Amino acid sequence: MKYISWNVNGLRACEKKGFADFFREADADVFAVQETKMQPDQLTDTMHFDGYHMYMNSAERKGYSGTLVWTKKEPISVSYEIEGDVSKEGRVITLEFEDHYFVCAYVPNSKEGLLRLDYRLEWEGMLRAHLMKLDAVKPVIYTGDLNVAHEEIDLRNPASNRRNAGFTDEEREAFSSLLAAGFKDTFRTLYPDTVQYSWWSYRFNARKNNAGWRIDYFVVSERLMDRVRDAMIYSDVTGSDHCPVGLVFDGTEAL
Repeated sequence: MKYISWNVNGLRACEKKGFADFFREADADVFAVQETKMQPDQLTDTMHFDGYHMYMNSAERKGYSGTLVWTKKEPISVSYEIEGDVSKEGRVITLEFEDHYFVCAYVPNSKEGLLRLDYRLEWEGMLRAHLMKLDAVKPVIYTGDLNVAHEEIDLRNPASNRRNAGFTDEEREAFSSLLAAGFKDTFRTLYPDTVQYSWWSYRFNARKNNAGWRIDYFVVSERLMDRVRDAMIYSDVTGSDHCPVGLVFDGTEAL
């Protein structure tokens, strides 16, 4: 079973840069995207793929945020909210399957000057509670643009970014709290010393110079980790300032 996640930084823009080609080539069982920046009435026929069910959560504010998931297997249930969140920014989709939950999230950015840090930490606390509540029922696969480089290995220039959004002590500690609650960062667990990034600024030729950050993740309940066969970062795939990330599980019908 293969899972893919990609912050497309505008699905309509990414579609013009080869999104559908990568989607078909990947042939994922579940394909999640963040930052769609669109409303349901803006979906085109080319965004409907044969053999997939599609679930979309749009922000109330047009051209902002948003998440979307395509899945080959129809879920038992779908929800678009987390308890306590009244922001209406379209940041979460939860799919329930027979033996696990799949959660796609676009974690808020703390913004320049950390203007939104307090809100982001509050929101992340609500999401962590959501994941722990799900995990008490059945294991969880959690993915998305989590907007944090957890360790110094996860970004090119840690020293100069210590108080920048995505690498504050508070954001890193929040992610550590999630892992301590019984979850695993799949890529770092499998590849503890590998330097690879999933996001690059559009400025200063960052992608050309590979001055990036790893802020896109697949996180799983600890009891699923022994079924993870690989965690991938598709660094060569363009179309967004992020690249896709992936996860491969044991080839069982149930998961």
